[in-house]
Amino acid sequence: MRAWVNRLRRRAWRWVFFRMVFGERSGGALLAGTRISPSTCIEHEERLVLEDDVFIGHFNFIEASAGVRIGRGSQITNYVSIVSHSTHRAVRAAAALSGNDSPASDGAVVRQPIEIGQRCFIGPHSTIEAGTVLGHGTLVASHSRVRGRFPDFAVLAGSPATVVGDTREPDRAWLAAHPQLRDGYEAWLRSVAAEAKP
Repeated sequence: MRAWVNRLRRRAWRWVFFRMVFGERSGGALLAGTRISPSTCIEHEERLVLEDDVFIGHFNFIEASAGVRIGRGSQITNYVSIVSHSTHRAVRAAAALSGNDSPASDGAVVRQPIEIGQRCFIGPHSTIEAGTVLGHGTLVASHSRVRGRFPDFAVLAGSPATVVGDTREPDRAWLAAHPQLRDGYEAWLRSVAAEAKP
């Protein structure tokens, strides 16, 4: 009997608190295909700009005070931190230790926007730091710490993350086995290439 009651409690909790529901708003636009888990914490939500078909899973933290933009079709898995500011210098070298009451004025606080391109995949337990720009089609391996500008189709891994591959290589092999998807994929590649031209 107890196991049955516990199973019902877990199902009720999951249905109420962790159910993914389609439909969000960003910049006044309705994003019918976008889903954000209710367990994701978003600070400065008004500075978070989403395109449609974005998936943001469970137990993520998004701090968007300097601005965060997430492109169409990108997936933020679980336990990911996206932080557009950092006080790592201010807590040691500025403010109280130096007698300066305004650490933001001397550059001790890093505050820069983050941009995540279209159809990116951010693996679990990763951190995307202030000022990061991820090109379209980027894959971030789990447990990565990402800071900097990265090209389209990069595979990133490590702490700090570095480019370890190109997502188009495994995509080619997969599409060989699923040729019905090749035309749509190649049309998307052409649109990315056209956007990259000056």
